[in-house]
Amino acid sequence: MVNFYVDSSVILRVLRGQKDAWKGWGNWGKAYSSTLIRVECRRFIDRMRLEHNWTDDDIANVGIQLRRLERVITKARLTPAIMERAAAPMPTIVKTLDAIHIATASLIRERFQPDLIFVTHDQQQARAALALGFDCADVALSTL
Repeated sequence: MVNFYVDSSVILRVLRGQKDAWKGWGNWGKAYSSTLIRVECRRFIDRMRLEHNWTDDDIANVGIQLRRLERVITKARLTPAIMERAAAPMPTIVKTLDAIHIATASLIRERFQPDLIFVTHDQQQARAALALGFDCADVALSTL
């Protein structure tokens, strides 16, 4: 089975049940991400609460779903090696948190999973991953 690195955009669309969520969710040998997803996903949930987009029941249900989703993903801790790699120049424009995801995926690919496929809904991040030699799932590539 294929192994994937998923960023928070993928998790959030699955969590929200969006029609354009990645169809490959769960069809993997192993899924990886950064521990950064804990912060990114919870900040999003809190923003939805504060903006009154979700009810208390919605928040409770989403919290349960998020914990279930996180359990099936192997999360890499933020290490000095990841931070150094994220701080290094990249071949394309990359936002800060995206650089951390790309650096994390790069180190996982080098050390454990040479055929790791990068999955994101962010076109700019997908472009950077492609420039670094990753195969990317088609979710962000349709308009590249």
